[in-house]
Amino acid sequence: MKKALIIQGGWDGHEPQLTSKRFAKMLTDTQEWTVQIEDTLSCLDDFDWLSEHDLLVACWTMGEISMTQSQNVSKAVGKGMGLAGCHGGMCDSFRQDTEWQFMTGGQWVSHPGGDNIHYVVNVIPNSSPITSGLEDFEVCSEQYYVHIDPAIEVLATTRFPHPDVPYYHVSNKQVDIPVAWTKFWGNGRIFYQSLGHHDDVFDKSPTAHQLMRNGLLWAGDSKEYAVTHGLTTERFENDAKMY
Repeated sequence: MKKALIIQGGWDGHEPQLTSKRFAKMLTDTQEWTVQIEDTLSCLDDFDWLSEHDLLVACWTMGEISMTQSQNVSKAVGKGMGLAGCHGGMCDSFRQDTEWQFMTGGQWVSHPGGDNIHYVVNVIPNSSPITSGLEDFEVCSEQYYVHIDPAIEVLATTRFPHPDVPYYHVSNKQVDIPVAWTKFWGNGRIFYQSLGHHDDVFDKSPTAHQLMRNGLLWAGDSKEYAVTHGLTTERFENDAKMY
């Protein structure tokens, strides 16, 4: 059985307990996963214990992570542990930690218009096995504007500025902002999608639910792949001060 660790906490407005429960069920329903949910970041202090897991799922918004905890996650993912999450639960987890932002591939900066914005998510055809069979879909939620790592593989986008939402950014050209992406951190796979302000968005949008499930399972396969192919971290290791 593969092992997943879910960290839940931070700002309650993102309903971390509900999303954690949902994501745990996505994994355990496959009959291939055991899941442990923790509501304190102290579980990240033990690098050896953390490294035993195949997947870390982040459901933690606007928190503070210690340098030791951040480095432990970075090294564990680098060895092959997958990392996945959604909305502010992963890409607004720790605003002061640039290593976390570097690893996850992006950081939330705004959601013009707030909640209950109707918009389209455009799935990029043939972008990944994660999006296989999925088509463009509409949602009503926050529309995330994110700053991203240009190295990410974009799976889905949304168009800014929204025609019905005035704000200072409308002076600029139309742009496609990523909604879902993947990237690698060493031997570890990263998956993120910006939907999930409230847990019920996954009930209202079956495509968003399927996208999240597929992403969790894809990220969760990275350690097995690394072990099977004899991948080590030697070529990634660097003693220089990073931050």
